[in-house]
Amino acid sequence: MPKVTLHVDGDVIEQEVKSHANLVVLAGIKQFPKLKYGCGIGKCTKCTCKVLNGEENLDPPNWKEEKMLGDHLKKGYRLTCQLTIKDDLKISQENIVIQKKKKLAQGSNRT
Repeated sequence: MPKVTLHVDGDVIEQEVKSHANLVVLAGIKQFPKLKYGCGIGKCTKCTCKVLNGEENLDPPNWKEEKMLGDHLKKGYRLTCQLTIKDDLKISQENIVIQKKKKLAQGSNRT
């Protein structure tokens, strides 16, 4: 079983999870404590984490992560709601602030 290490709010949580588990689903059913998350479907970025170790064992970012995180992906950030855990993983949710892209107001005449 893969071991996930989470750094969050000054704590370090280490826990084994079933292979192919999703941490947000586990957090939602109270089986993975302290994970920060919101919508669970890749729209809010509240579950953003920085991958510290094990990135090579994750699937490549999907279109939701590309849309919501953009250039942050290159810096090792991912959305935990979009990750399938297959092997050991070390992540952090310490001091993460992701700015959502702002839409221009409709009818704006910016040039």
